[in-house]
Amino acid sequence: MSERSAGLKRNVRDLVDADLPRLVRLSELLHAKTAWNEHRAATWLGEALSAAGFDVTARYLGLDTAFLASYGTGATRIGICAEYDALPGLGHACGHNLIAAIAVGVGSALVPLADELGITIEIYGTPAEEGGGGKIELLDRGAFAGLDLAVMAHPGPVDVAEARPFAVSHSHIRYDGTSAHAAAYPEDGVNAGDAFVVAQVAIGLLRQQLPSSARVHGIMTTGGQAPNSIPERTEGRWYVRAETLDELDIVEPKVMRCFEAGALATGATLTVTPESKPYAEFRNDRRALELYRANAEALGRVFDDSGAGWMNRASTDMGNVSQLVPAIHPYIGINSLPATNHQPGFAEHCIGPDATRAIRDASVALAQTIVDYVASPLWRDQ
Repeated sequence: MSERSAGLKRNVRDLVDADLPRLVRLSELLHAKTAWNEHRAATWLGEALSAAGFDVTARYLGLDTAFLASYGTGATRIGICAEYDALPGLGHACGHNLIAAIAVGVGSALVPLADELGITIEIYGTPAEEGGGGKIELLDRGAFAGLDLAVMAHPGPVDVAEARPFAVSHSHIRYDGTSAHAAAYPEDGVNAGDAFVVAQVAIGLLRQQLPSSARVHGIMTTGGQAPNSIPERTEGRWYVRAETLDELDIVEPKVMRCFEAGALATGATLTVTPESKPYAEFRNDRRALELYRANAEALGRVFDDSGAGWMNRASTDMGNVSQLVPAIHPYIGINSLPATNHQPGFAEHCIGPDATRAIRDASVALAQTIVDYVASPLWRDQ
């Protein structure tokens, strides 16, 4: 590493440390909004970035809770992704409040160095990662195109550098039947509840024939109104995961046939509505990943590639971004075990001393990684 790069990286660390109280306050302020309803969260982030010198475009590309914040005029374009949606009923049990604060921390630390590094910093506010596919909507409207590197860091129980998420599809399932008195006129009913039961049993049996990488899971959100009335409508949300989009194309039709079986057996009408386009598997930029690991380890982070670090297999619409531009998506540990992502206990750990350290270390490590990435002779020779 050159003395110049070492000096820039020290500057980054000092700038994040000076900014940390603001970043922590922001993460705590964000601690609760759900998909496509993140209006206040997007506003607060836009205000924080505007105060740091960024030009902020609200309602970016026509999405009400998306934004783009940009700074600099350099030829090298660096994208930093912020997520800020929460989980229905669980709040920030996946720690997106930390992701947002980290994005602000990385971008703000790079502002004073942007001209020297020759970069343009672009921070993307991306709504609805928890099932709505906000990044995919933005991709379809032209976002991210031409970035030289896209980065973000996601909290997990432990540190894991390499993202290896599953491809996933999200579907709303609905059966429509006919209501009837369950005791007096059962023969007049078409039981939409039974259709769901048949489908779930079929999925349970199908698992014997699925690849070990496949995951199928879901919930019933509407299941009837009264025990003595045959349910005329049932609804649910189901996810199908696979190693890649190609594998998903093979697995998902088999699962859909299970839902069709429920309709066939009961006479109910099945309606399947995709909730977003499928999330893709992740393609890691190897050089950026190695640089991140080295910078995080220099801060004292210890990577855990055991079972405790399996959060790196969780699906993300950042996978779709990685198919278009070089990207990394490391996981920053918040010392939450035995609580893991999507549990109430994890949400509790997304504020407090370990969360504060995660904001600081991820902001420093990602910003230093960007310095290394754009300042190295390897990059300049490309």
